[in-house]
Amino acid sequence: MYELKDYLKAINETKEKLLDSTDIAWKKKYPPYVINKCLSMFIDTLPHANEMNGYHFMDKDIQFTFLLNSIRPKKRFGGKWIKQQKLHDLENVKEYYGYSNEKAKQALQILTKEQLEKIKQATYKGGRTRWMKKLSGHRKTC
Repeated sequence: MYELKDYLKAINETKEKLLDSTDIAWKKKYPPYVINKCLSMFIDTLPHANEMNGYHFMDKDIQFTFLLNSIRPKKRFGGKWIKQQKLHDLENVKEYYGYSNEKAKQALQILTKEQLEKIKQATYKGGRTRWMKKLSGHRKTC
């Protein structure tokens, strides 16, 4: 089976038809939502991804063939996606420093774990969360 990077490389660069329309296992494994999300990061492939989002009900092999044949070959390098924990840290940094999204992303790259923990404590608004219990060292004893 192919991986996400193989689908993206075929669509963006090699224009290699990876699938056989009779292969049912391939149709189940192809992730059209993720492919469209990846392609929506670039200005020249955004209309194609948007079009496929509008026709999400079409067969996966038709969606792949459309993208394969309509997108011009070009090397496209995307940045890494921010993970959920980083998003939470991003919101804390934005609130603490009053930064925009872009400045907060840059700040996240240089802040240490200890600094992030101090920022979390400073921006904590109350409530019960697992990480706050972990910070205070509180454990249940039987």
